[in-house]
Amino acid sequence: MTLRKHPAIALIAITALLLTSAGYQENHLAKIGSTLEEASDKLPVRNNYAFRPGEKLTYRLHYGIINAGEAVLEVKPDVLTINGRQIYHIVGTGYTTGSTDWFFKVRDRYETYLDKDALLPWYFVRRVEEGGFKFSQDYSFNHFTKKVDIGNNQKYDIPGDVQDMVSAFYTARNMDLSRAKTGDVMSMICFMDKELWPMKIKLIGRETIDTDLGEIRCLKFRPIVQRGRVFKQEEDMTVWISDDANHLPVRAQADILVGSIKMDLTAVMNLANPLARAN
Repeated sequence: MTLRKHPAIALIAITALLLTSAGYQENHLAKIGSTLEEASDKLPVRNNYAFRPGEKLTYRLHYGIINAGEAVLEVKPDVLTINGRQIYHIVGTGYTTGSTDWFFKVRDRYETYLDKDALLPWYFVRRVEEGGFKFSQDYSFNHFTKKVDIGNNQKYDIPGDVQDMVSAFYTARNMDLSRAKTGDVMSMICFMDKELWPMKIKLIGRETIDTDLGEIRCLKFRPIVQRGRVFKQEEDMTVWISDDANHLPVRAQADILVGSIKMDLTAVMNLANPLARAN
């Protein structure tokens, strides 16, 4: 699994990538449409207060003292309508910069087609290019049959509330944290690399941090991760999320087996709610 081998990309994907042709997009939409034609049951309705079409988040990635790369997460401006359901198209791109790009070039693209009302993924796309290594993944989710089709006649059982790597980020932003207390653990199930992954984060407090966007009031979380893969211990990663209705990941920092990495929010566009600025 590439995320475990390259922790820089793991951090981009956790919190969690270049233009496509018209034919590429149409193929995805056709597959979503064929799934929705089978629909007979109703899906849950979840309100989305955290983001809106046109939102764009830009992050800078540090590896130690080196500015190693950038990541961009964007909710495309147009909401798609497929067989009567409205769908967000969300794209994340990650790429190396500077000297890092010279010795280990990364060009990654992640996409999700997320149901606007149910906040569940219909289709997930992963295109990885890291240091000359390339691979692709296309997952088609059917929440009526509770199956995910990963191609080559391979289907896996999924629970009704499953997310992909990108949709999990956006759905989690709509968690109700108004009564959250220090020590509370929030969880979500994500399908990734032919496995169901329980994703858990623990609230450890509140903190105001200095960023490129000024001082921002944040909720401070510790994701509970798997020890011995990328991270030294189960709780070696810390994430700061804006203490407002956007719930933006503002900073992520981790001690890993070969050093430390840090990701900072550097620019925002078209937020759904005011940012929790301290001044």
